[in-house]
Amino acid sequence: QVQLVESGGGLVQAGGSLRLSCAASGRTFSSYGMGWFRQAPGKDRELVALIDSSGYVNYADSVRGRFTISRDNAKNTVGLQMNGLKPEDTAVYYCAATSLRWSRLAADYSYWGQGTQVTVSS
Repeated sequence: QVQLVESGGGLVQAGGSLRLSCAASGRTFSSYGMGWFRQAPGKDRELVALIDSSGYVNYADSVRGRFTISRDNAKNTVGLQMNGLKPEDTAVYYCAATSLRWSRLAADYSYWGQGTQVTVSS
């Protein structure tokens, strides 16, 4: 069982930066693949970035080069550094955990945080 709590969302102007954090409970956190997803109004939930237990990362094309995912297994945390934010990045961002090594599919993630709102003004 893993419980996830996100923090760090907010309102920022285009071109600005935000850092999201996800605190996880559970002794086996390091074995889970972790992902950040986002969902904008009227749109499907989409993968933003993922990281496996060994540090392998992958990104959505729309954020590659601007966002960086990281994890600290000793502290049970996952971070998402977001730079060069654009209005189209506006969404609720979710942290999620999968028992798979990694996955790009939301359906493969069993545990989800409550979400944190990110709003980018133009």
